[in-house]
Amino acid sequence: MSSESRTSLVRRARKVDRVLAETYPDARCELDFDDPFQLLIVTVLSAQTTDRRVNAVRPHLFAAYPDPAAMAAAPREHLEELLGPLGFFRAKTESVLKLSAALVERFDGQVPPRLDDLVTLPGVGRKTANVVLGNAFDVPGITVDTHFGRLVRRLGWTEQTDPVKVEHEIGALFHKRDWTMLSHHLIWHGRRRCHAKKPACGACPVAHWCPSYGEGPTDPVAAAALVKTQGPA
Repeated sequence: MSSESRTSLVRRARKVDRVLAETYPDARCELDFDDPFQLLIVTVLSAQTTDRRVNAVRPHLFAAYPDPAAMAAAPREHLEELLGPLGFFRAKTESVLKLSAALVERFDGQVPPRLDDLVTLPGVGRKTANVVLGNAFDVPGITVDTHFGRLVRRLGWTEQTDPVKVEHEIGALFHKRDWTMLSHHLIWHGRRRCHAKKPACGACPVAHWCPSYGEGPTDPVAAAALVKTQGPA
């Protein structure tokens, strides 16, 4: 890391978050859901596919199996058919069945609003748990997905690569009440401008505070061509 003081780092990080909040005023979870159970399931299903594909499957899935009891009792073949468009449908069917059964058996068919409980469920790690807590229960959480991890390292906020260490180190820079929206701001920025292979540096609203400026095109016209108006298809 640089010789930047702790105070300077906190100020810079919070300034970046404020600018990203202005840049992406509609930032939110891009997975559609109506209740905590739906959000838990669609978050698990979103692994190795896009939010848009999961959103397309969601209405049919929950029309057929609206709650954990119904989902746990679903015929495997029908679930596989519904989840087919997502890829890895057999593994995802197994995950959904086990997760739903665990909710019924251990939590009376309710999604628990505590991180310590959520991470005991099959297929649910801290990332998924924090998505559910922050967006379904308004419990602040930091979602360390690939975009979040990439951006906090590019921004020089941390050198950590372990998601749990990243979560704790970044959480210490911000007020807890800001954690959930911070996650949305960075994820939206990662999907729209700060791409993994070619970030749109010349069209970046936080370039002034980014030590990695120049990893992508700095020419405004070239960079503007890389900007996406929405998340991945």
